[in-house]
Amino acid sequence: MAEFEYGPVELHLIGFEGDRPDPSVIEAIVDLIQAGIVRLLDFTIVSKSEDGEVTVTEIEDQTEEYGFGGVELAEVGLAGDEDIDELAQQIEPGSSAALVALELVWARRLAERFAASGSVILRSERIPAPIVNEVLALAAEQE
Repeated sequence: MAEFEYGPVELHLIGFEGDRPDPSVIEAIVDLIQAGIVRLLDFTIVSKSEDGEVTVTEIEDQTEEYGFGGVELAEVGLAGDEDIDELAQQIEPGSSAALVALELVWARRLAERFAASGSVILRSERIPAPIVNEVLALAAEQE
């Protein structure tokens, strides 16, 4: 069977006010890690001052302080400077965002099985949860 060291990785840019995300955001990520669904590869705080100056904070040695407990970041620096610069353009002045790199562990297992069978993924697309829920709610209203 084909074995991959990593599965697909998703980068999430989570906006918030202040200098750190709400504890419930960290708790949700930790829950997924503990369930074996994702692996936290990198977590970076990107803040933009009122005058547009961007500050980047890697939390490699501060995971405990941010509420991750004993979770270690698997691949610090995965999101490079170019990624951060591009994503920082979406952050409003005077606010911050967490750039989170999550490996989809379940998808790695699936990709290994696809590869072992000789199959290849030709395309993958994610539909954001708010859109799925809105479309399904509208469809239910029309029934």
